[in-house]
Amino acid sequence: MSHLDDLDEFEAEAELRLKKEYAAVFSLFRYCVLTQDATYLCNKLDMQYVPQQNYPFFHLKMEDVWVWDKNRPTRMIPRAEVYTSSDVTIEELRGDGDEPVLTAEALAKRIGEGRSEIEDL
Repeated sequence: MSHLDDLDEFEAEAELRLKKEYAAVFSLFRYCVLTQDATYLCNKLDMQYVPQQNYPFFHLKMEDVWVWDKNRPTRMIPRAEVYTSSDVTIEELRGDGDEPVLTAEALAKRIGEGRSEIEDL
């Protein structure tokens, strides 16, 4: 097997782990934020539209954030700010006062089960 094949296999496994983690944590968050550069899940969101002469400009402040990035050692971060002039899509996944359907303990168990499945591959 060549080094390129090893790299392709590593990338495919990292992508699979990321997709499984996303499915496991999705129900814990209130918002899904899609930008041209990234996908975020968060529980607190403040978006400001800043009009510019030639293009729209958005400033997003998020708290309790999960970032779609397979190269990060941890995808959970306390806060993130994004500045963009591209399209922003925001989906509200649950309303005020709605509790997540998944507890932190259940999430840890779910992610742990996902890792053991991947290790078996």
